[in-house]
Amino acid sequence: MRNTAIVLAIAAVFAAAPCFIQEAHAQDATNTTGADSGFFINGNVGHSYFGSGRNSGNDVGYAVNGGYRWALGNGFAIGPEIGYNDLGNVTLKNVFNSQPVVAPGKASLHGWTVGANARYNFNPNWYVSARTGLYAWNGRGMTNDLSPLDVHRNADGYYGGVGVGYDFSRQFGVGLGYDYYRAKKSDINLSTGVLGVNAEVRF
Repeated sequence: MRNTAIVLAIAAVFAAAPCFIQEAHAQDATNTTGADSGFFINGNVGHSYFGSGRNSGNDVGYAVNGGYRWALGNGFAIGPEIGYNDLGNVTLKNVFNSQPVVAPGKASLHGWTVGANARYNFNPNWYVSARTGLYAWNGRGMTNDLSPLDVHRNADGYYGGVGVGYDFSRQFGVGLGYDYYRAKKSDINLSTGVLGVNAEVRF
């Protein structure tokens, strides 16, 4: 079921592509910002605010994404993306005294993302961005039961993020952003936020 949902999400995002292509080509001729039509690859690394309760903590997380954006005019571009992230590992905690509950117990979260991203260049160099979509996650941590267990879980969640950045050219830019990854099941919550820096190369 999870694999079917991922495939359908990817298909739905890319199925919308023909609607934008004709307009995108027309806009590219006059576009003077970094929001051109084309492929992109970006990487993000930052401080992850991990989980909740026994699974809470801070670590370093990273993400790699790629996709395509269509320029729709006036500095605005939108398109599909797909990526992978590893949001870190934190030592499992005892909620009463913040000491490790098991050794060497760790909570962890990683997974695949597929969704849409958009950016708006409000001048030729500065931009704001947003992204959202499906998060197919795998994680490990303590359940929130009265008698907690150290377990592995996987499920489908969602992600979303916002950012601001600077384009040094039409092919390269850097930015600062915040992303939230929802990774929760009935017995465990590994949802994590990441405040990080990113760099993007466009083709």
